[in-house]
Amino acid sequence: MQRAPHKTALILTGGGARAAYQVGVLKAIRELLPDKRSNPFPILCGTSAGALNAATMAVWAEDFGAGVDRLDDIWSNFHAADVYRADPAGIAGAGARWLSALAFGWIMRRSPRSLLENTPLRRLLEKTLDFERIDAAIARHALHSVSVTCSGYASGQSVTFFQGRADLEPWRRAQRFGAHVKLTVDHLLASSAIPFIFPAVRLHREWFGDGAMRQLAPISPAIHLGADRVLVIGAGRKADEEERAQGTAYPTLAQVAGHVMSSIFLDTLSVDLERMVRVNRTLSMIPEATRRRHHLTLRPIEVLHISPSQRLDHLAAEHAHALPWPVRALLLGIGAMKSGGGALTSYLLFERPYTQALIELGYADTVARRDEITAFLNPDCTLTTT
Repeated sequence: MQRAPHKTALILTGGGARAAYQVGVLKAIRELLPDKRSNPFPILCGTSAGALNAATMAVWAEDFGAGVDRLDDIWSNFHAADVYRADPAGIAGAGARWLSALAFGWIMRRSPRSLLENTPLRRLLEKTLDFERIDAAIARHALHSVSVTCSGYASGQSVTFFQGRADLEPWRRAQRFGAHVKLTVDHLLASSAIPFIFPAVRLHREWFGDGAMRQLAPISPAIHLGADRVLVIGAGRKADEEERAQGTAYPTLAQVAGHVMSSIFLDTLSVDLERMVRVNRTLSMIPEATRRRHHLTLRPIEVLHISPSQRLDHLAAEHAHALPWPVRALLLGIGAMKSGGGALTSYLLFERPYTQALIELGYADTVARRDEITAFLNPDCTLTTT
């Protein structure tokens, strides 16, 4: 009996500007492929800024190399003004709205929607992404499915909106849902709406924000869509790799905000990866015939995780000066321009020096694991290298 082909999923996590790291990883992976056009990831799953990258690769699924080039061109030439209003009037207006809400919110009875206004990002996505190409790629079997995860503010549920083959079924788990839809720019903006920083987006009957919030199982959407192998590209070092630092000064607002964001974007992924290792270990001790006899639907999932080898908050601190001066002034007031505030800055620093450094880091980290990644991508044959 011929063995069924593997369904390999690519999971791109969130992290604002940190998602540039994923582009470097994809550039290195492209060099490992014998056919640069063929898409090695029929299942694409993105959350937060990773959703923007996943959607781009889905649009270009019929030419993987061209999709990587497109991402590289965008992220290598990013400016903060391409994502949010960074001009003096925009920053001053946002600050004034927050101050007035804090001082006179009981009179105004209306709170500001976000600290930053991301209309420029909407324009960029509408200009660069042709969503009609996703259906074409699915019809030609260059793509199996693509998903974008968002978090509902009213329900508290993590909803994965996916577009794929007609036979794919929605799913329902505790606080987690999968909905078969036709993806739009609104889904991407909702998934990447970092709390307090960017505005929520209304989808169907609910307002949604950043998909990393309350995403208890980041790997789950890929498994529901049929993946048996998963490559996860993270945007931060794993918790067990961090060194405990001694702190004497009271944390700044930026430090607190950066800590909260890290807990949103990084912690659940680490937990889910550990859970996957335990499940695989348990399943390896149960013969496949026994699993079939007892109708056990669990199956082993091979997982490979690539994450930055350096602390991105430190890297962001080195390039924080590249931000427009109105943004620097805003961040300075909450301590984000100090050494301890680099975590918050690392999510908002959509500027070329930083994003290019992240791309270079992602590329170098992947090349350093070339043999491991080559074996993962094609376990049944040997890839050529360039």
